[in-house]
Amino acid sequence: MSKQTLAYIQISFAMVAIGSFVIVNKFIIKELPVFIASELRLLLACLILLPLFLYKGEKMPKLIKKDYVIFFLQSFIGVFLFSICTLYGLKKTTALDSGIIMSCTPAIMALISYFFLKEKLGIHKIGGIFLTILGTLSINVFGQLLNFNENSHSLIGNILIFCAVIGEAVFFSFGKLISTPLRPLTMTTIMSLTGAVLFLPLAIYQSLHFNFFTVSPLIWLLVLYTGVVITVLAVLLMNQGLEVVSAGTAAVFTALMPISTVVLSALILHEPLFWYHIFGMLLVMGGIFVITNSSSESTVTNNERFQKSRNENISSDT
Repeated sequence: MSKQTLAYIQISFAMVAIGSFVIVNKFIIKELPVFIASELRLLLACLILLPLFLYKGEKMPKLIKKDYVIFFLQSFIGVFLFSICTLYGLKKTTALDSGIIMSCTPAIMALISYFFLKEKLGIHKIGGIFLTILGTLSINVFGQLLNFNENSHSLIGNILIFCAVIGEAVFFSFGKLISTPLRPLTMTTIMSLTGAVLFLPLAIYQSLHFNFFTVSPLIWLLVLYTGVVITVLAVLLMNQGLEVVSAGTAAVFTALMPISTVVLSALILHEPLFWYHIFGMLLVMGGIFVITNSSSESTVTNNERFQKSRNENISSDT
């Protein structure tokens, strides 16, 4: 097997694992409170990442005061608030809707970069943003108007998921403001530790009123899965794949995330799949493809940040 083929397999596995993120958490939040679930995942991440950080001899680069402020904002908005919006959103909407909406992150990131970081938007990005927004709106508008299943289409839940997408996009965009670029493992470890500290008081409070013995073995296994497979393994595989293939090529594989979410939602959760889901997903995937295949150099750089950062953020957001 060639290195390029292996890289494609690694990136594909990472994207499918990320696609299972909302599916797994849909089960977890049925038995575990949001803050406890988030804290457990972050602690698992720290228990795995810290030894790995030390084993690989990673070192913290010299940072200025502004960098620490950015780290905190990234952790608070892109980890803490992201997790809260995602998990509470999943309580009110379907995993299927959530997965498609969350795949809009590259478009929201491009908008944030334009308005706040003064980056230029080429015709490719503008077209891609339009397609992804149109795809997201189609899911919500048709879902509400046609009202095929009242329990499956909560506008409030979808709004919370979209807020989580904004938080994730802020996380990626703010990373560009750090004076010294950090290695993925270093960044992931910092975000996991900071996120664990932010969630700890709330998790302790919920623990005082929660009986852990009521949690089924399956849920504990799923929590372990989110910590080991989605957090660590997906990060490592994605970064290994990016060492072989270009970021622009790898970015195309982001389309696997909403596809895997849709398939898993239908097969595992038995959520209804309607025509407007497929229509919206195709629009979003088209938007992702247009954005990530822009010929400008800045787009390639942003995609590389996005591919590495998405997995780093996933390690610290439930």
